[in-house]
Amino acid sequence: MTAPPATHPGSDHLRRRIGLRAAVLFNMLEMIGVGPFITLPLVITAAGFHLSIYAWLLGAAIAVADGLVWAELGAAFPRAGGSYAFLHEIYGRRKAGDWISFLFVWQLSFSAPLSIASGCIGLSSFLAWFWPGLSAAPFAMLPALHYGNLVAAVTCLLVTALLYRNLSSITRLAWILFCGVIAALLGVIVSGFSAAAASGGWHMPPAAARPAALALGGLAQATLIATYDYWGYYNICFLGGEVRRPERTIPRAILLSVVFVAGFYIAMNLAVLPALHDLLRIAHEGAAIPPQLVAEITRSAFGAWAGRLMAALIIWTAFASVFSLLLGYSRVPYAAARDGNYFRFLDALHPRHGIPHRSLVALGLVASAFCFFSLQQVITMLVITRILLQFLLQHVGIMLLRWKRPGLARPFRMPLYPLPPLLAMAGFTFILMNRPHALGGLAVAAGIGMSGTLIYLIGAYRTHRWPFLNH
Repeated sequence: MTAPPATHPGSDHLRRRIGLRAAVLFNMLEMIGVGPFITLPLVITAAGFHLSIYAWLLGAAIAVADGLVWAELGAAFPRAGGSYAFLHEIYGRRKAGDWISFLFVWQLSFSAPLSIASGCIGLSSFLAWFWPGLSAAPFAMLPALHYGNLVAAVTCLLVTALLYRNLSSITRLAWILFCGVIAALLGVIVSGFSAAAASGGWHMPPAAARPAALALGGLAQATLIATYDYWGYYNICFLGGEVRRPERTIPRAILLSVVFVAGFYIAMNLAVLPALHDLLRIAHEGAAIPPQLVAEITRSAFGAWAGRLMAALIIWTAFASVFSLLLGYSRVPYAAARDGNYFRFLDALHPRHGIPHRSLVALGLVASAFCFFSLQQVITMLVITRILLQFLLQHVGIMLLRWKRPGLARPFRMPLYPLPPLLAMAGFTFILMNRPHALGGLAVAAGIGMSGTLIYLIGAYRTHRWPFLNH
């Protein structure tokens, strides 16, 4: 860290070239990764057939409530870095906002690569459909390390290389990737309903009644998974410094992407329910649920060639999600470094492409390292850390901002305030506290928070920042 630059903290040299369609595109690319294709049977297993649809609806409701918070903040502070700019403004520059915004970027240096790595790990699991040897361990002394981990790490590096170009080229490539994403979603929906028609029509599989407490816990776990699959509706806020007419584009992009993706997810759930009538029995018997289950449904409906095509489309979708994740998150360390509140080395734009290339490469390399963890470990660390050190800080912060700065220009004002942030906090708390081994996840988040605080205090002491302004 260094002392703050002389320029206005919100200024940058990024050009505003992203319109509404591209904003919705970047959000949806991040939201619809490999997650829903792998976690769809897990949602049904956790909640049961009859409650699984409510998990997706609750997840959508939490996404809308939280999305309204992002929409109001994104329209008011349309700058590169998203939450970094929000937290700095809410908690005060040269005040606690310096610490909290640094802490956000520090946790993002872990959670963003974890999110990217989860997409790459999911991608490699579907590649195993074509090359089963990817699940083999190359080193006997490291049985947890598979060839698939190496493929996932290489994927991170490949996406980093593809993003090392100007934004116009990136947008064109994103539209090509998006076509494959929609094809994968529609393929699962059509396959599921076709398989149901072949077996006598759509029907809800029978399921034994469960005690209320058990059903509530299962619904909470399923909603947690669904919430992870919805995440990404806020991606455009991290590109806020590159959005045209951000006061209109950002709120619309957030809400439209949630509505579109929720429609796809609910349709997918309804489509595959009849085809998964043996799922609960398989799970209860302790057998592993194959991650390529949706490709199996397509194969059963249309033949082996269709199953291979569906697996290929899901690989394409995972790649597109990683592409969008790394694109958005690479702007955050750059914005913080430019503000003098993070490692100065990352304050650099490529002289020809005009992109924050050092931040991009740094996140890509860290994500490659995280590809050597399991998917469950990656998702666990990601969800707990981000809820505690990002989302809840914004929910409290937006209410604090309304109280402290009532005259602030707000191009978009959320309806029914303060219900959206309160409902979002309640939803996140509900799923967080019902997660298995919750204390372990909280310990990881606490460790990241304490280490970030220590690093900030050392830098703040050296550069006379809060709380050492007068030392």
